[in-house]
Amino acid sequence: MNERVEADLPLTEVTYFILLSLAPQTKHGYAIMKDVRLLSHDRVVLSTGTLYGALKRLLEQAWIERVDEPKMDETGRPRKVYALTPVGRRMLGAEITRLKSLVGAAQLRSAQGLSI
Repeated sequence: MNERVEADLPLTEVTYFILLSLAPQTKHGYAIMKDVRLLSHDRVVLSTGTLYGALKRLLEQAWIERVDEPKMDETGRPRKVYALTPVGRRMLGAEITRLKSLVGAAQLRSAQGLSI
């Protein structure tokens, strides 16, 4: 794993779920909020302040980018949607790998007789 990527791990749960939400396709803010809640089984419920603060930070880190959607919002401006960048995909992949490793260690220990 790249040293730069490793330095940013582990991801916060909010960051992880936002990146995971954007993995299959671009989304606007409200769609991200709904998807994060669904993906986390209601464990992570984002307020608009938390979401847009996280999106701002992810934009600054270049893990996501803002894309103009051809569809207009209620004010007649192009609706802003967000997409993962290649760096964001690498970060998400690295976190998934890290989490799989943690689960693997727990499964190994569980197989050795630890009751969980």
